[in-house]
Amino acid sequence: MTRQQRGTALITGVGRRQSIGATLAVALAEDGWDLALNYWTPYDERIGLEPDADAPGVIAEECRALGATVELLPGDLSDPDAPAALLQTATERLGPVTGLVMSHCESVDSAILDTGLDSWDRHFAVNARASWLLIKAFADRLPVAETPGRAEAHIVALTSDHVAYNLPYGASKGALDRIVIAAAAELADRGVRANVVNPGPVDTGWMNDEVRAWCLRETAAGRLGTAQDTANLVRFLFSEAGSWINGQLLHSDGGFKIG
Repeated sequence: MTRQQRGTALITGVGRRQSIGATLAVALAEDGWDLALNYWTPYDERIGLEPDADAPGVIAEECRALGATVELLPGDLSDPDAPAALLQTATERLGPVTGLVMSHCESVDSAILDTGLDSWDRHFAVNARASWLLIKAFADRLPVAETPGRAEAHIVALTSDHVAYNLPYGASKGALDRIVIAAAAELADRGVRANVVNPGPVDTGWMNDEVRAWCLRETAAGRLGTAQDTANLVRFLFSEAGSWINGQLLHSDGGFKIG
């Protein structure tokens, strides 16, 4: 079967095999997308996740085996110059980028009384500012759509509604939501479809047994969410069939905490 080429997508946060970003990469490779994969291993090390230094290369090879052309682009998104540089390099190596999936994050637990200024600023730099700058650099390279009303480019960002005792993370993700929803309106003339996906709690290596059991009890669907669940929705949003969904914050979480 001939692989139908869909275009080039930049995916952030693809540093670990357990990450949602890794599963997203494989799913979009299956659907015909060439990929620029961003990661930043020092973040994983800093927050104490299990070392997975070989993961970006392994993920890239899995995508290549599916027929995708893949470029690995390490970059620290707390650096304000990194987003434009990523888009520039991806475009030079792979051609025009028409898909952007933002699955990166800064997430270090703290509350109102113990959050430090450096932590607050880093969360907003990575989760909000970098997302805005990625969207800006993405849109700057898109022409005005030749066919009004047709989906020419796609943006999806992953978010969370976790706030209490994870204050800078939750607050900066709230800012991310507004940025992406604004993009759906402001970039309409470029044929952009922009949506936010809240996958609920997905165990990408951060859950202990107690957290896992609590999340399972609170999920109406009777199981924990997986990275594949999120990938299934993102690939739909990137398809023609999903192009009427725009400017939305979608909860794809199995009914987490609806009771």
